[in-house]
Amino acid sequence: MASEKVDCCVLISAGAEWRALLKHFPSTTPSQTPYGDTFQIVIARQTVQFLHGGWGKVAAAGSTQYAIDRWSPGRIINLGSCGGFAGEVERGAVILAEKTLIYDIIEQMSDPEAAIERYTVRFNLDWLPTTLPQPVLRKTLVSADRDILPEDIPSLIEKYGAAAADWESGAIAWVAKKNNLPCLILRGVSDLVDTTDAEAYGDYAFFEEQCREIIDGFVRYLPAWLEAFKQAE
Repeated sequence: MASEKVDCCVLISAGAEWRALLKHFPSTTPSQTPYGDTFQIVIARQTVQFLHGGWGKVAAAGSTQYAIDRWSPGRIINLGSCGGFAGEVERGAVILAEKTLIYDIIEQMSDPEAAIERYTVRFNLDWLPTTLPQPVLRKTLVSADRDILPEDIPSLIEKYGAAAADWESGAIAWVAKKNNLPCLILRGVSDLVDTTDAEAYGDYAFFEEQCREIIDGFVRYLPAWLEAFKQAE
């Protein structure tokens, strides 16, 4: 299964995010993998493999390991969206994950916090340049196989200092760490959720439009992120 080694693999999870990405590369012809489509392109003098890894922790973990085994990337980047906690972030903000964790683990036989800690990743971001390619907020991202439940928000903020949640970043970060592979996770806030309301729930068209705006920004700044990541080696 091994293919040519690439400099970086960019993982995209949600279908709306992948569709938004493809419009920026109309001349590419994606091929299929067991997870989703993939294509290779040169950006900033680096060979970059884009992979639609799929939504949820299972697909995220499996597709991350698949990418590592198949292309032996020097680095992993995950770009996508997340739901923000109202009052902690604004819609449209870009979160640079300095920590990820998986919070929908319910352990009732031993220490539940130890189980959460097992799947927590803390990123060493000392390599980042003083001036970043785009404005970001360094925050904790939490992941679960579900959309944010409004009643969970206060505890997620209090216990973990979280500002936003998604379905995949915790799994991607954990697999990258297990492979001793540098990983950068950037997520744009597509919608806000508070203890009583959620902007995107029941409105997929709204989510798709936000994904287009988020991915447009990431594509614009990706060459600079790739340069910064490369220089850190």
